[in-house]
Amino acid sequence: MSEFLSSFLTGQLIVSVTVILVILHVNLIGVAYLILLERKLSAWIQDRVGPNRCGKWGLLQPLADGLKLLLKEDYKPKGADFFLFTLAPMLIIIPALIGWVVIPWGGVWDMPEITLPLVGTIAGGPVTVAGADVNVGVIFLIAVASLGVYGVTLGGWASNNKYSFFGGLRATAGMISYEIPLSASILAVLLLSGAVQPQRLIEQQVAGGWYVLSQPLAAILFFVCILAEANRAPFDNAEAEQELVGGYHTEYSSMRFGMFLLAEYAHLITSSAFLMLLFFGGYHLPLIPWLSPEATGIGAALLKVTVFFGKVLLTIAFMMLVRWTIPRVRWDQVMKLAWNALIPLSIALIVLTAVMVFMEWTAWWQMLAMNAVVLGVVFAIQPLLPKSDLQNRRVPMAGSRFSPLPGEVVRTGAMGAAKDESGVARGSRGVVSMS
Repeated sequence: MSEFLSSFLTGQLIVSVTVILVILHVNLIGVAYLILLERKLSAWIQDRVGPNRCGKWGLLQPLADGLKLLLKEDYKPKGADFFLFTLAPMLIIIPALIGWVVIPWGGVWDMPEITLPLVGTIAGGPVTVAGADVNVGVIFLIAVASLGVYGVTLGGWASNNKYSFFGGLRATAGMISYEIPLSASILAVLLLSGAVQPQRLIEQQVAGGWYVLSQPLAAILFFVCILAEANRAPFDNAEAEQELVGGYHTEYSSMRFGMFLLAEYAHLITSSAFLMLLFFGGYHLPLIPWLSPEATGIGAALLKVTVFFGKVLLTIAFMMLVRWTIPRVRWDQVMKLAWNALIPLSIALIVLTAVMVFMEWTAWWQMLAMNAVVLGVVFAIQPLLPKSDLQNRRVPMAGSRFSPLPGEVVRTGAMGAAKDESGVARGSRGVVSMS
């Protein structure tokens, strides 16, 4: 038995299980406090105080919110599909909680040989501090991220609510549209690196410079697309309260609704970690030798995990600033941005990156010059593109005070006895009469 366990339990398996348990619980707790962080940031931007009643500085507010969701009534609307209505929150939260498993949070650790009771000696050696050390980690991340749309679509369909249905349709169309430039921006990096293993991507950025220097346009495209994929403002049209009440989760309550919230913020963690991995060197920071891939001690691994999480937290805070700074983009403008701007730009980046790699012009300054040329061409041809004169044009309502018919005169002022005791008019309205 001990021989079987010693052959089955490898150092990589022990580290992977430990990372999964630790990161999973950190994510679940972090999601709750990310909601508190967003409420505090929004209050700061709007010159308010924010949550401050539950605990010191409101630190117990996530616990109060969680208890409220647990104790609220969980109901199903009449006519809803019970199975799909229940399945939708599960389908949206599962991809959010498994996508980060291939992220090399702590790089490579030179694990010493250890001895466990009932097991025996487990050989040491280099192990990757990640939930799963797979060679196609980037492909796994893309595949898992694309599954989140099913929960949104099913939630909108199964609720038997027209607002939920419209929200599900918007989310489906948006995620399908923005997956094209998202995948294209990733492909531009993979063409430059020639690898799909996450740890290998970090090593190449340490050696040749972060890919945000080589592919700044791809980094911007990727950031915009992950905002749209996560239904974050200014692309949160799938749950636009002013138009769709709440969108795809309008009919959800209690912890079913809470799972949608958890999934949104868990997606922020995963997408931010993916952004740091692809463009900002992962756990690497310049001029710090303990953050290089060659540093394989336990202290270096813990420092790398701390730096990686710090980068992720700063990225999420920036996403929150974007939400509370930029107004929501109109739905037709969201789709036009994807198909008329981002997709052509991403295709141009792929083609030119392939040409640069073929010509072996892959130094960071050469790729940066290529991006500058692409941006210059975009600004040059943008005024030459055809424009529709029907966009945002106000349609006149014949006979109204703003669009009177020929021969009509618009008079404004208090009508009859519409005055208070002091003789001041309480209100006014326009009256259209024939002259």
